[in-house]
Amino acid sequence: MSDLRTQDAASGSSSGSRRRTWAELLAGRVERQLRGPGRGHRLQDSAVHLLRRHLNLDDLLLEVEGPACKTLCLNQLVDPEASANLSSSFIGSALRDQASRLGVPVAVLSSQTVASSIMRICSSNGEPTHRVLLNAEQRKKLSSVLEVAQYLLAHSMFSRFSFCQELWEVQNFLLLEAVWHLHVQNIVSLQELLESHADTQAIVAWLFRDLCLLCEQMEVSTQHTDIAQAMLSDFVQLFVLRGFQQISEPRRNMEPERMAQLAVAVLRRMLIFALEALATGLQDESPVYKAVKCWFGMFCGHTFGRMISTDCPKRFFSHTLTQVLTHKPVLKVSDAVRLQRDWSFAKTHPLLSSLYRRLFVMLSPEELIGHLEEVLGTHEVNWQHVLSCVSTLVICSSEAQQLVQDWVTRLLARAFESCDLDSMVTAFLVVRQAALEGPSVFPSYADWFQASFGSTRGFHSGSKKTLVFLFKFLSDLVPFEAPRYMQVHILYPPLVPSKYRSLLTDYVTLAKTRLADLKVSVENMGLYEDLSSAKDVTEPHSQAHQDVEKAIAVFEHTGKVPVAVMEASIFRRPYYMSHFLPALLTPRVLPRTPDSRAALIESLRRADKIPPSLYSTYCQACSSAAEKKPENAALGTKTEAICVEPLGLLAAALRELRTTMTDPTQYDVFSAQMAVVSERLSSALGLGEEDGSFEESQVQLNIFSPELEPQDHQVADLLLTSFCQNLIVASGFAPPDRQGPWAAHFVTSLCGRRLLPIVLTRLCQLLRHQGPSLSACHVLGLAALVIHLGERRPAVPEVHVASPAPVKSLPLPEFLSSLLTLRTAEASLFCLKFCTAAISYSLCKSSSQSKDILCSCLSPALMKKFQFILFRLLSEARGPLSQEDTAGPPWKLLCLPSADWQRAALCLWKQRTFQELLQEKEFHLTYRDWLQLELEIQPEFDSLSDMERWDFHQWAIHEHFLLKPSEAGGCDGDMQTACTILVDVLIDFCQSLRSYNCLENSDLVLSCTGNRDIFSRLQDMAADLEQGPVAPQRCSPSQGHFLFRVFRRRLQALASGWDVAARLQRQQELLVYRWILLGLPPSILVGSPQCKQPATPDCTEFFHLVNSELRNFCCHGSALTHDITVHFFRGLLNTCSQSKDPSLTANLILTTCQTECPIVVTSALLWWPRLEPELHTRWRRCFQGPLPQELQRLWEAQLFGKSCLSSDLASPPPGPAWVSAAALHFAIQQAEETSIKSQLEKLNCQSEELLVVLFFFSLMGLLSSHLTPHAVDSLKAVDICAEILRCLDKRKVSWLVLFQLTDTDGGLGQVLLRLAPDPYVRLLPFAFYSLLSYFDEDAFIREDAFLRVAVDMYLKLICLFVTGETSAVSALAGRSQELQGQGDPVGLIIKARHFLLQSIPRCPEKSFANMAELLATSGHCDPEVSAALLSRHQAVSDDDLYQEPHLF
Repeated sequence: MSDLRTQDAASGSSSGSRRRTWAELLAGRVERQLRGPGRGHRLQDSAVHLLRRHLNLDDLLLEVEGPACKTLCLNQLVDPEASANLSSSFIGSALRDQASRLGVPVAVLSSQTVASSIMRICSSNGEPTHRVLLNAEQRKKLSSVLEVAQYLLAHSMFSRFSFCQELWEVQNFLLLEAVWHLHVQNIVSLQELLESHADTQAIVAWLFRDLCLLCEQMEVSTQHTDIAQAMLSDFVQLFVLRGFQQISEPRRNMEPERMAQLAVAVLRRMLIFALEALATGLQDESPVYKAVKCWFGMFCGHTFGRMISTDCPKRFFSHTLTQVLTHKPVLKVSDAVRLQRDWSFAKTHPLLSSLYRRLFVMLSPEELIGHLEEVLGTHEVNWQHVLSCVSTLVICSSEAQQLVQDWVTRLLARAFESCDLDSMVTAFLVVRQAALEGPSVFPSYADWFQASFGSTRGFHSGSKKTLVFLFKFLSDLVPFEAPRYMQVHILYPPLVPSKYRSLLTDYVTLAKTRLADLKVSVENMGLYEDLSSAKDVTEPHSQAHQDVEKAIAVFEHTGKVPVAVMEASIFRRPYYMSHFLPALLTPRVLPRTPDSRAALIESLRRADKIPPSLYSTYCQACSSAAEKKPENAALGTKTEAICVEPLGLLAAALRELRTTMTDPTQYDVFSAQMAVVSERLSSALGLGEEDGSFEESQVQLNIFSPELEPQDHQVADLLLTSFCQNLIVASGFAPPDRQGPWAAHFVTSLCGRRLLPIVLTRLCQLLRHQGPSLSACHVLGLAALVIHLGERRPAVPEVHVASPAPVKSLPLPEFLSSLLTLRTAEASLFCLKFCTAAISYSLCKSSSQSKDILCSCLSPALMKKFQFILFRLLSEARGPLSQEDTAGPPWKLLCLPSADWQRAALCLWKQRTFQELLQEKEFHLTYRDWLQLELEIQPEFDSLSDMERWDFHQWAIHEHFLLKPSEAGGCDGDMQTACTILVDVLIDFCQSLRSYNCLENSDLVLSCTGNRDIFSRLQDMAADLEQGPVAPQRCSPSQGHFLFRVFRRRLQALASGWDVAARLQRQQELLVYRWILLGLPPSILVGSPQCKQPATPDCTEFFHLVNSELRNFCCHGSALTHDITVHFFRGLLNTCSQSKDPSLTANLILTTCQTECPIVVTSALLWWPRLEPELHTRWRRCFQGPLPQELQRLWEAQLFGKSCLSSDLASPPPGPAWVSAAALHFAIQQAEETSIKSQLEKLNCQSEELLVVLFFFSLMGLLSSHLTPHAVDSLKAVDICAEILRCLDKRKVSWLVLFQLTDTDGGLGQVLLRLAPDPYVRLLPFAFYSLLSYFDEDAFIREDAFLRVAVDMYLKLICLFVTGETSAVSALAGRSQELQGQGDPVGLIIKARHFLLQSIPRCPEKSFANMAELLATSGHCDPEVSAALLSRHQAVSDDDLYQEPHLF
């Protein structure tokens, strides 16, 4: 063998001197092979394999053909530069010739040639390891090569299999873009190319590497972005389509299955790479960050939009979500409980939250919840990814809140049904995670926990087993959970039956122990601490400062100490004393005018909620702080500087939010940024939480002087400006109905407990006080904001409008509409703009919705103001519509830079949808609405001239509303109805805040803003009723005059009683009635003569008004005011002028007055000096005769009164006696003499009745002097009463009947009660004991009824004092040194009591008649006096038993 090897070696060496040809080599090889069947075919295959593996084809061709054929080598045939002038057919022919010479298939030769050219193109630019894209020159060369390949392929001269094998041989030089071009140009599909590779792992690694490079280069290169985007999109589409197609039946070959595995592997590898990169932390703009961002960007509708079916993308998205949720499940449940507060949406990496949002696009919320439920039930999960996914879901999906709640309910039901701990854990983690995103998207954890376990309907209440399960679970959470949650469990504990109370007690003890270990105390928890937040518990002193600011804000809006503060002072005294009060009583320089903080401190001090020593220390510290004012001022400046950063962050977040408005329909993108805004907003407001439930049931606002803290003011401006800008940007891309729910979501974030009052206060400042100065952008934005705020009506409380006048609560839409005033021309024009914008936006936003939904979005007040101001400013709108406009609302017109608001308003008015809305009853502009709005106008600042305003009023009343049916808000053609409504509205207006300061003086009512012209219309209409053809109908006895009907109805609706509030309200109402009566024809008071004889006018209604109301409020003692008196007698003269017998009519009216309304007669006597000249003049001019008998009698009574005070003989008194007594009383009051003793002597011959009535009038004068500061001097009034009393006692005339008057009395008693105001009658006990020192000592003996009257007056005086009705008397007495001791009710009661106790023992037996009945009703007022009376009565009865009987 060795010899043989030596010989072979020698021969080999000798033959090495000449290179043998290819034919010689083959011939020698053939000779050594044994021949057999099929040997030639195998030999040919081996040769081809050898060529493909080891030889250079160009060199081989040169060797075969020789140097002469060098120009025809294949590289030059296919090379774009060398074969630029060669056609594809020529190249194909050359390849066919070469293949025939070589004896190989032309397809194999062509494939290798093309592959070789592609490799040279890919490697022509250096190292290929860091590149996946071609440059422009390479791309041009490749295009030429692919043209040749397409020709070869079309003529069956190209083998795809061979081509793929050749490409994989030089895989490291192959660029991904070249592969993509092959796929796009249909040279070889990507699937075929990938399936041709034997090593799946190697091809996955190669694809993963190149896809990562492609993603990186996409973010860096801008020149080839389109190509790179198309490449990545095509690859992802292919992988998704092949990897997630549903196989209905098994395939014969397994290649498609291998492609599916490969596609899934590549996609999984890319996702794992991205998730691990996120887990390790990414730096922005790093290559890995760019790659992850680009890859996540592929999960969008643009990538999969060209797919015919969405089944594959949906399965891919579901699979991806599963991978994300189950990626590296290393965190335990305890870790999730401890760390989940750091996994909120705002703290989740933006790339991961963007991936979630993109996955949510393809899957509905219901499918997402179902998928989450399935994954959690079948896999070990990554809790961080699961909970961050839940946060993203509730933020980005408006439907998620209810779906998550339903899911949690199912989990709880399953947990308690079988004590399933996994379901319980999942439910609590999901709820806590969703609650972290704030109450605008999910209820707080405290609310959920209380709702789920705080009632008998909770899942835990089924049995002891479920209770044990719940508390065992809660106890297991204690070592890991945040203190907030334990505080919730303690403060809102589950409802537990009493027999299982120990379970709750054990848990509370454990939780408190854990809180103590954490140095957190439930007792030191803040008053307004948000238990729904899982943030770290702040230190008590830090939370106390936040509580103080919140308490001051609540106190400023309500005027009352907050309920939380009062409760803390009782139930949480350690925190209140140790933290809250020190924070509230921080020393400072006190302002000159007490601010809200000082007012709150004073209120707490008065309520004994601040210890005196602590308050004294605070006051001393504030005094010394004034010396350090510059230092404190510097601190204040520093504080303001600190607040700049949160505001700057908020402004930046809002600017970023505006960039999302280019496509407002992307709700998830907007919601994501809105979550960031909410977090920045919480920081800017200085709160630990954003908002919670409202402490008060109403939002308190002062619309007349709205004020905000500087920080709150800036926050409100940032938010409102952002909303306006966002709306303008969004409207530039899409109309409101196609902008998505971004605006509603934005407004929802404004409706929290802390933020809503700030926003509403700022809106009040802008709309009510600065409206005309707002730009068009602001008008459009705020109008849309008002519409969306109105839609939130069910979720927000009413607005409590605080003001000096009676307060009222308004629903939010009505409150917002009330901010639009119409007082001036500028305000009216602004109102037109705002209403036009708001209504147009609402109509455009809800164009595809039903009319009911549209009606719920619009405020009726806003619609009515628009109609009103449109009628007023644009006369074109007053006529009937010629035709309705079918075009849409003029929102586009308003968004133009040079918008014509009046044209837009008319366009809206003519719009068909708007006119259809006006058919709804709630949107009718009624006659009452029109009057209320017209009364707001200030004529001196009106845009209409006086004549234009008169024309408008005439059109509105007589042409528009008078003829309209009542169902449409009109008057059915009835002038009396029109007058009735006008009077009603006018009174309401005068009673409202707008005229509040005018009503104290009745002379100022006429100058109240806006009502002068409307009252002129009432005067015109009332005159038409008096003189027109409808006059006979107005005097229907059954109905009465419309004016008195209005008065009567309104008075019945008022609160009755004699308390101060009811009296002031009634007096204010009557002042307006008097003003209206004086402005209308006087004949209304008297009426017209009736047809029957005698012709007595009907004064019943006026007399009833006087007797029941006017005599109590609009009078001077026993007489009406001068204006009402003169007006009545003018009406009497007018009525007489219409009568056939004027004197008879006058006599009948005045005779009726004496019995039905005697105060009219006494009023005439009081004002006779001013009344008589006009009566004489007009009577003589109209009737040319003497005064009627009854008027003459008044003159005689006046003459009698004067004569009694003169030195002449007194003239005889005319009848009746009370008329003469009244005349004498008024004469005495007007006389300058202080003593009337001599004048009274002239009355010795007069009747006793006259003296008694005169004493009654003097008592009224005495009370009037105490109640009316400018009345007769009180001492003079007392002297007058005393002199008359002496005169009565001297003549032995009983006067006690004056203090026993009742409504059932007839005759003189009834007349006297109608002459005195009811408050005076009630104060008769005060008058009685004011004359105590003038009583006759023998009165008790002489008058049997004296003791009973004295006791009755004393007990009534005590009742008056207890009810506070003597406060006016005591106030006046306190201001007068002379009246102290006499007018003081307390001193008077003491004197009266002493008087009774001394007099009772001396009273005879007859004095005690009916005393028991009196004491039974009022004896409890003074038990000592009652006992003395009963004791004396018993003693008298016992004495009678021992007296001998008188038998004969």
